[in-house]
This record gives sequence, C-alpha cells and structure tokens, in this order.
Amino acid sequence: MEPLGEQERERLLHTQRLKAAVHYTVGCLCQEVAEDKGIQFSKQTIAAISEITFRQCENFAKDLEMFARHGKRTVINSEDVKLLARRSNSLLRYITQKSEEIALNNLEQKERKKKKSSAAKGRTTSDEQVEAVMAESEDSNMA
Repeated sequence: MEPLGEQERERLLHTQRLKAAVHYTVGCLCQEVAEDKGIQFSKQTIAAISEITFRQCENFAKDLEMFARHGKRTVINSEDVKLLARRSNSLLRYITQKSEEIALNNLEQKERKKKKSSAAKGRTTSDEQVEAVMAESEDSNMA
C-alpha cells in the first residue's frame, strides 16, 4: 500500500472526526429516546443509524453542490436547501418558515443600521453647524 499524501491524510482525519461527531450525537439522541420511551438501543443499532445518517448527509452535500452549480453559483443558498427538502412537506414548511424569519431579522437589522447611521450623520451635521456659528461669532468679535 502506498503512503497517503498529506492532503488525503488530512481529509481522512477530518472525515473520521465528522463520523465520530455524528456517532456521538446519534448516541445522545438514542439515549434520550430510550429514556423517554423506556426502550434500549444496541451498540450495533446506534452504529448503523450513525452510518446511514453520515451517508445521507454526504448525499445531501453533493445534491446541494449540484443545485448551486446548476444555478451557475459557487455558494449554496436557502433556495437550494428548500429544493433538497421538497419531498418532505413538514421539513420544507419548517425550512421555509426559518428562512423567512432570518430574512425578516436581516431586514430589521439593516433598517436599524440605517437609522443609526442617519442619526450619526445628523449629529455630525448639527455639530458642524454649531462650530460654523461659533467661528462666525469669533470673526465678528474680532472685527
């Protein structure tokens, strides 16, 4: 077997860390369900759920990349995620709702920034006016 290149080694380590994180999360979720429902999950069942979840996430990532590429974009956006979720009505509704909440929140933040910058400009203008009046009075006092 030939040795792995540095990039391949890093990618493998990254994938292993991701798989471990998915396995841990699935284990925590299974433990919550087990306590709630009074059942037990075997280690093999948790491992199988983890593997299926990881593979499904890989497929989702590839699909999202393809949707963005099809749209001649390099960035995945919320419309790509909605397209991915189109087969699950409840998931699509949830994602659409969250997307609208985020858009509304972003709009509100932009308006607040705009008001703050307008207020700051207004203060600067009034400060400049005060300075101009004071300079004029000094000029008239000198004359």
